[in-house]
Amino acid sequence: QAQLVESGGGVVQTGGSLRLSCSTSLRTFRSYTVGWFRQAPGKEREFAAVMSWIGNNTYYADSVKGRFTASRDNDKNSLYLQMNGLKPEDTAVYYCAACLYCSGSPVNYKMDYWGKGTLVTVST
Repeated sequence: QAQLVESGGGVVQTGGSLRLSCSTSLRTFRSYTVGWFRQAPGKEREFAAVMSWIGNNTYYADSVKGRFTASRDNDKNSLYLQMNGLKPEDTAVYYCAACLYCSGSPVNYKMDYWGKGTLVTVST
């Protein structure tokens, strides 16, 4: 069973930045589409960003576009989420996820593997 482990969460003030990391045990990581999702208190989990395995295509939710940047390092089997200009509404548990034979569209791919999440809290 593949393992995905997020790190980098914490408390930051409005307008601040954080960089999340996700280390995976996926042997063929470069073949996976990977992404970041988040779940705010009392809300359903939502898509934030996804990176396809081919063509370096990256898709972002409108709510984070222009502020968040997703990246991946295939040599380290890892993905990252640089979050700038953080807002209180970005407060959530952030999850990384991966799929090999992804079904659906980029904004709602059915992911095969999930991390346990890391909490990001943006204070006013």
